[in-house]
Amino acid sequence: MQFHHHGYVSGDPRVQPPAGTGIDRPAELPDTMDVLIVGTGPAGMIAAAQLAQFPSVHTRIIDRRPGRLEIGQADGIQARSVETFQAFGFAERITAEAYRITEMAFWKPDPADPSRIVRTARPADDPTGVSEFPHLLVNQARVLDYFAECAANAPTRLRPDYGWEFVRLEVDDAAEYPVSVTLRRIEDAGGAERVVRAKYVVGADGARSKVREAIGCHLAGDQANHAWGVMDVLAVTDFPDIRTKCSIQSEAGNILLIPREGGYLFRMYVDLGEVRPEDHGAVRATTIDQIIARANEILHPYTLDVRDVAWHSVYEVGHRLTDRFDDVLPADLGRRTPRIFITGDACHTHSAKAGQGMNVSMQDGFNIGWKLGHVLDGRSPEALLATYSAERQVVAKELIDFDKQWSTLMAKKPEEFASPTELEDFYVRTAEFPAGFMTQYSPSLIVAEAEHQALATGFPIGKRFKSAPVERVCDGNPVHLGHHARADGRWRIYVFADAARAGEASAVRDFADWLTASPESPLAATPAGLDPDAWFDVKVVYQQDHTGVDIGAVPEAFLPRVGPFELIDYEKVYAADPEHDIFVERGIDRGGAIVVVRPDQYVADVLPLRATDELAAFFRPVLAVSVSA
Repeated sequence: MQFHHHGYVSGDPRVQPPAGTGIDRPAELPDTMDVLIVGTGPAGMIAAAQLAQFPSVHTRIIDRRPGRLEIGQADGIQARSVETFQAFGFAERITAEAYRITEMAFWKPDPADPSRIVRTARPADDPTGVSEFPHLLVNQARVLDYFAECAANAPTRLRPDYGWEFVRLEVDDAAEYPVSVTLRRIEDAGGAERVVRAKYVVGADGARSKVREAIGCHLAGDQANHAWGVMDVLAVTDFPDIRTKCSIQSEAGNILLIPREGGYLFRMYVDLGEVRPEDHGAVRATTIDQIIARANEILHPYTLDVRDVAWHSVYEVGHRLTDRFDDVLPADLGRRTPRIFITGDACHTHSAKAGQGMNVSMQDGFNIGWKLGHVLDGRSPEALLATYSAERQVVAKELIDFDKQWSTLMAKKPEEFASPTELEDFYVRTAEFPAGFMTQYSPSLIVAEAEHQALATGFPIGKRFKSAPVERVCDGNPVHLGHHARADGRWRIYVFADAARAGEASAVRDFADWLTASPESPLAATPAGLDPDAWFDVKVVYQQDHTGVDIGAVPEAFLPRVGPFELIDYEKVYAADPEHDIFVERGIDRGGAIVVVRPDQYVADVLPLRATDELAAFFRPVLAVSVSA
């Protein structure tokens, strides 16, 4: 964490000074705004937290609830999401209060007595070390609290406007605020309506989304004929793995056991069996006592004495997806700017058992959040917004395909498996996908072709930037390179140096000179009066260890002067860690390379150090501000 560059800070450094729309921000919902977000779930709150970092952008977020969520339905936090929390500044705090998954136990019928269950396997949760971040379980409400804190502490001082219900919307592309949104105040017994106007609307209002309905989108897919009861409970039991994530298969059905944060609470997804077509939702009337009784049947010979029920529900597995995530019809692609976007459960629904819903929804919100911020702040053209639906609809389709496989396996009877280890083999084999690391965006305005991928094979273009250990030169501290990046809306340009030492004639010194002096450099687009790193965060990693780098000889492109006192930022210069050489671990060519990373942490391009023309060409259409051709 860096602070004091604008003067001495004696309070909480996470509270940024108010700026722009955060100065004298109206407490009541105004008549006009740049962005209106509907829904304070995970997708809506992360989008709000991201947009709150843009002082020039006026964002409001509404919800029909009277206040914060108290009991959330989602609880699984995949490692990719914890990476994202790191960027928003609360990974350590939420990890401290969460339950951490390190392994998963599999229980099946005892071959000697199939009426009883026995443990058959206990594989590691992350057998390949796909991330340095953990897989967590924590109440969704706490995730929303942390994003709310981020938004409130941001320059715009964004806070949710509770008690407002979305009714309908209309679009007039010719208007200054093209989207007219009719809202209803929940506490108003008369049902009085009010119209507000926005430049853009983000629908994050769940599976029954009214925003989705307003733009003519429909969830299409199948409703699986299997029901599950889910309960968060406090109980006394002799089941030995009650504090371990478990898949339990018995002759009486299946259970997915999820320990919860705090050391005592746990969640059970209890198999209620197949649902007949003529059921017409009757299974949803299953009582909590019936769910508990079924759980005891499945756990035999162990018993479950439930003392308190925090929450419970019954659901049927469904897999549904919309064909687009914005209001642009297929016939209008490329001819019309999207004004309305849908995120999370509003555009994709699936089972809860793979722990994906909240995680994928947050990446939806992160994706649209920075893009709206860049367009409204004048950094990028409106064409950037079309990449949201193009990128995230594909990811949602991949998620649903995966979840169909996983939920089908979870519902199988033991005798239906082709192999006794089929379920646990699938769990281990596919671990990278549910962890959130298989997403790879296709070439687009903001993702380059993989022409120079061989220069940094460990940073696949289109996939998330996978951090690695390095040494910070100024103080010798071992750190993770990616952990320094914040969700502040900036592009990252990581410069991996050639073999020359700092100060010697080299490709990296020539590149640094070009960055600071050339009118073709993307840094030239940064408006006058802002810090030189306000739009682009440029870091260098030398091949030597930190003792072999003379920081006084490092080019000033990597030592920018920031703040009103023009202080030198020393935390952009890194060196290879001899014990975990990033050049080896990430397959970086010893001749050096440039890795361009988007504000949402996905790799956009990999280039040779001398490919300045290609770097300028990549950013030219991305930037709304003219950069010389």
